[in-house]
Amino acid sequence: MKNKLTRNWGLKLGSFIFAAILWLIVTNINDPVGTFRVYNVPVQIQNADLITNNGQIYEVLDNTDVIDVVTISAKRSIIDLLDENNIVAVADMNDLTSLNTITIRLSTNKYNDKLESITGNIDSVKLNIENKMTKTLPLRTSTTGTVKDGYIRGDITTEQNLVEITGPESIISQIKRASVTVNVSGFTSNIDTDAVVHLYDENDNEIISSSIVKNINKVRVNVDILQTKTIPINLNITGTPARGYQATGEVISTKDSVIIAGKAKAIENINSIDIPDTVLDISGAVESLDKTINLNDYLPDGVILAEEGFQGRIQVTVTVEQEIELPVIMPVNRIHIINVPEGYEAKITEESDTYSLTLVGLARDIEAVDTNAIIAAVDVTAYMESRGMENISEGAYMMELVFNLDETVPLKEPVRVEVNVTEVEEE
Repeated sequence: MKNKLTRNWGLKLGSFIFAAILWLIVTNINDPVGTFRVYNVPVQIQNADLITNNGQIYEVLDNTDVIDVVTISAKRSIIDLLDENNIVAVADMNDLTSLNTITIRLSTNKYNDKLESITGNIDSVKLNIENKMTKTLPLRTSTTGTVKDGYIRGDITTEQNLVEITGPESIISQIKRASVTVNVSGFTSNIDTDAVVHLYDENDNEIISSSIVKNINKVRVNVDILQTKTIPINLNITGTPARGYQATGEVISTKDSVIIAGKAKAIENINSIDIPDTVLDISGAVESLDKTINLNDYLPDGVILAEEGFQGRIQVTVTVEQEIELPVIMPVNRIHIINVPEGYEAKITEESDTYSLTLVGLARDIEAVDTNAIIAAVDVTAYMESRGMENISEGAYMMELVFNLDETVPLKEPVRVEVNVTEVEEE
């Protein structure tokens, strides 16, 4: 029996070795080494507080915190058990170099020890490191577009009026303005919306950077949309100028009408802006009155002036001029005697054939007087009434003349003539 077991041992050994080689060949054929690629693998940056706790901030350059391609080599049986979620890419701030780069360490979260290799198309994260800066800016507002005809944009309010920004000093120091913009095109009612906060430099170029952190990215904005209406300005004048002066009646204003705006109910019953006469008082004036009037003082609450660039101030001039005199010599025969009581006759008994009168008024009115057209009358009945006389007796009376003059050119002083009244003898 022993001879059978040991007989031909060389042949048996050779068969064993052949079988082992054959097993290895079969195994490799059934589970070969292959490759597996994963794209856009994010890199985890660890221990970032080593930078931030030192009052600094970092910015990843050239998108090096994302590996475009990671290639894994391993047996097919291992590769089949891996997917993109198993790839781990880590950059530890403890490994930061003087060139501000960090080596990327690649691995898998399972079967890592069974990998043939794992590599990426980049091997380090590039950083820009600088001092951290924080700035607070007032939030400005603006609009674009045009509201519907007959409306204007009113006040703009925001829920918050300050924005705090933090980031690299080189970027934050350039930012001079924070603003939100709302499009009002075609609107006829109030707008209530969320608007994105934008940042700008001193030349109004927008600054966009992923390294900037804002305390608010959007803010609630309310824009009032107001209805408009055109109304006249009524200027009321009071008072009498000093003796020897007159108001010409000419009132010059830099505006005769204005556009107002407000809610429809607020402006529907407003038909004019009325300036009280106490504002334009020419009592005792010896020259024209110049007055600056702020129309805002005469608008009700909720109503505003709507003309772009107009702040509400108008300049008003009430013209006052000195009177001039015009002496006139008239013949007595141009005096008519009227309303003589029945049974009496009246006759002017002036010794001279002429009499004089003086007209006063503004230059323009005096110049318009035709002295040849002036006539006068003596109204006997009016004279009697002014004296409370029921009857008149014969005698001489100084009666006042009534002229056919325009009221703008009065007499400086009354003119009287002697009138002799006699009773008519019955025939």
